[in-house]
Amino acid sequence: MDTIVLKFGGSSVADNEKLKIVSKKIIDLYDKNNNIVVVVSAQGKTTDKLIQEAKELTKKTEDREMDVLLSAGEQMATAKLAMVLNSMDYPAISLTGWQAGIFTNNTNQNAVIENIDTSRILKELEQRKIVIIAGFQGINENLDITTFGRGGSDTTAVAISAALNAKNCYIFSDVDGVYTADPNKIKEAKKLSAISYEEMLEISSEGAKVLHNRCIEIGEKFKIPIVTKSTFNNKAGTMINDIIEENTIKSIIQKDISRISIVGNGIIRNYELIKNVLSLIEENKLEMLEFNVSESKISIMFKNVVNENFLSKLHQEIIK
Repeated sequence: MDTIVLKFGGSSVADNEKLKIVSKKIIDLYDKNNNIVVVVSAQGKTTDKLIQEAKELTKKTEDREMDVLLSAGEQMATAKLAMVLNSMDYPAISLTGWQAGIFTNNTNQNAVIENIDTSRILKELEQRKIVIIAGFQGINENLDITTFGRGGSDTTAVAISAALNAKNCYIFSDVDGVYTADPNKIKEAKKLSAISYEEMLEISSEGAKVLHNRCIEIGEKFKIPIVTKSTFNNKAGTMINDIIEENTIKSIIQKDISRISIVGNGIIRNYELIKNVLSLIEENKLEMLEFNVSESKISIMFKNVVNENFLSKLHQEIIK
């Protein structure tokens, strides 16, 4: 029997109706004779709301107490999802990070997972329960709650996948994969069917809000295939693995309005691409402050704001 790990982001579990949609996706995979482990984020804007409430209480918030406070959001979401599944006659149990055996270093607000004791998870799976784990959190040697920073539930999901030697790790959100550019800005943006860990790390490091950096690093280390999909449709997502397609441009990312990065393996040897990018910059009379080329990325810093019209032209020129 295969073990599959599913992670659902805050927008996927934002309210009761969405919890029911998520439950149906879980049940579909459970009924196909899989062991199911689910990792969830806090509902909707819960984390933002808790941060704001803390700031209203004091200007100086202590990291330890913030971890105690913020971890509650994920715990509430796990309990609610378990309630929905149990009400549908599917056995489910919610676990906090520490109940799931996730041990971290002593850093609050940005902790690193050091070890996962899977004995409790395996015990529940042996009873054919759906195990629902609070993302974004663990426990340190002092038995204090720690959290992993924004996007940390992704890291929880991939780390759990590695510890359980899961077949796949599915990351569900309100987007259905990784695109060649922000589809909200570039209408010609194309969804990628697959991308390598290295390329995905470059995309995430440039600010694309797809996956948490550390989850990709864990996936690469333990060779866990990661699939990003939408909670709200059944379209094929994007597979992130160690397969590299040579000399293919994967994505264009705009960051801080004056920086653009082009990501794809083999870029440093793609002289035609570099020439075309420089020509397009010259044609549009843009002034560069920096132009850096590495194995898998071109990074350009412009003197002034770069508008979306140029980004669209760049996408049309180099994404084939």
